[in-house]
Amino acid sequence: MKKFFLISSILLFLSCSSDLEELNVDQKNATFAPPEAFFNLAVKNLSDLLSGIEYGATVNPWSNSRLLVQQISSVTYNEGTTYYLSFNWSSVYQDVLINLQQSKKVIETSEASSSPESKNKLAILEIMQVYTYGRLVETFGNIPYSEALDINIIIPKYDDAEIIYIDLLNRLSTAINNLDESQASWNQDILYAGDVGSWKKFGKSLQLQMGMRIVDSNLQLATETIVEAIPGVFTTNEDNAKLVHLSAPPNTAELWTDLAVGNRKDYVGAEPFVNLLNELEDPRRSVYFKPENGEYIGSPSGLVVSYDDFSKYGEIFYQPTTPTIFMDYASVEFFLAEAAERNIGSVTDSEAHYNAAITASFEYYGLGDSIEAYLAQIEVAYTTAEGTWQQKIATQKWLALFNQSPEGYTEWRRMDYPTLIAPPDSFIDTVPVRFRYPISEQTLNSANYESAASAIGGDVMTTKLFWDVN
Repeated sequence: MKKFFLISSILLFLSCSSDLEELNVDQKNATFAPPEAFFNLAVKNLSDLLSGIEYGATVNPWSNSRLLVQQISSVTYNEGTTYYLSFNWSSVYQDVLINLQQSKKVIETSEASSSPESKNKLAILEIMQVYTYGRLVETFGNIPYSEALDINIIIPKYDDAEIIYIDLLNRLSTAINNLDESQASWNQDILYAGDVGSWKKFGKSLQLQMGMRIVDSNLQLATETIVEAIPGVFTTNEDNAKLVHLSAPPNTAELWTDLAVGNRKDYVGAEPFVNLLNELEDPRRSVYFKPENGEYIGSPSGLVVSYDDFSKYGEIFYQPTTPTIFMDYASVEFFLAEAAERNIGSVTDSEAHYNAAITASFEYYGLGDSIEAYLAQIEVAYTTAEGTWQQKIATQKWLALFNQSPEGYTEWRRMDYPTLIAPPDSFIDTVPVRFRYPISEQTLNSANYESAASAIGGDVMTTKLFWDVN
C-alpha cells in the first residue's frame, strides 16, 4: 500500500511540475506590446516635445524655440530669452526614435510582416522617423544617426548633417512610394486614424518642406525633391498633420499641462511679435493672446518685468484638447509661393499661394470672415507689402507659425526675416542660429563630440548649419 502511495505521489508531482513554469508568468503586467502601442507612444511623445514650453530643463530640445524666435517672452526667469541655455536630445532618441524602431521590429518579426497592411505600417514609421531625425539635424547639425539606436554601441559616432539629410530624403521618397492607399494600415492611429491617403499627403508635404530647406545649399537636389513632392501635398486644412488631444491626463496637450496645470505666470507675448500683430490689426492676436486692459501688449524680450502688465497666452492654449500641429496646409502654401518666386517646377502665381497661406491660417483659427479686409491692407497685400518676396513671405509665415515654434524658428533662420535683435545682457549678442550639443555628450561621448563640434565649425550658438547659407 505504501508503495502504491509513493508511486501515486510521484506521478502527481510529475503531473503538477509540468505547470510549474507558468507560476513565473506575470498575469497582471503585459509581456508583449503590439506595434501600435510603440507607434502611438512615439507620436504622443513627439507631440509633447514639439509643443511644450518648459525651458532650461534637460528633457526638451525644442521648448526654447518660441523664446528664441521672440514670439513669447519669459518675464520672471530670463535664461531662455537671454540664451543662458542647456539643451538635451535624450528625450527624442529614447522616447520617440526608439519607440518607432521597436514598433518596426515587432512588425518585421511577425508572421504577417510581408502583408500589404504591414508594408503600409512600415512606410508610415519611416515617415515619422524621417520627420524626427530631420528636426534634430535642423536643430543641432551633425548628430548620432547611423549608430544612434544600436544598443551595442554606447558611444555612437556623429554623422555629417548634410549626408544624413540626403539619406533622409531618399528614405522618405521610398516610404511614400511604398504606401498603398488601397490597403489597410494601423487599426489604432492617433494622427490619421489609419488613413493611408492622408499619410501619403503628409509624406509629400514633408518632402516639400525638406526640399525647400536645402534650396540655398543644394539647388539641384532641392528642385528634384520639390518637383517630386508638389503633386501630392496638402490642399486644405483638413489634411493637416495634427494630434488632437483628449480632455483627461495623460493624453492632454503638453502646453496645457505647462500653462494651466503648472500655473505658470511668466510667459507673455513678446514685443516684436505682438507689435506687428497690432500694426496689422491682425485678428489672430485675439486667439494667440488675452488683452491686458483692453490692449494687446508685448513684453520686451529678455527683461524681468511684471507679468500682470502684458498679454498672456490666449484661451485656446489653456484647453487640454488643443491640437499639436506637426505640419499644416498654410505652410505648404507658403512653400509654394516661394517655389513660384524661385521658378521651381511648374509653380506660378506666388501672390495666389501667399494669399492662400494666410487664408488657411485664418480659417484654421475660425477667422475666415476677416481675411478679405486683412489681405487688402497695403502692409499685407503681396504687391505692396514692404520688402522683397523673401521678407513678405517670411514675415507672414512668422505670424502663422505661432504654435509651431520649432518650425517657426527654423524658417526664421532660413529666410532671415523678420529682423530680430538679441536682448540686452544676452549670452551672445545675436539671436542663436543653432542649439549647442547636450552637456552629457561632452562627458560621456567626448571624442565623438569633439570631432562633430570641429566638423561643423564649433559647438556654439552662432554656427550656421549647412542649409543656412545666407
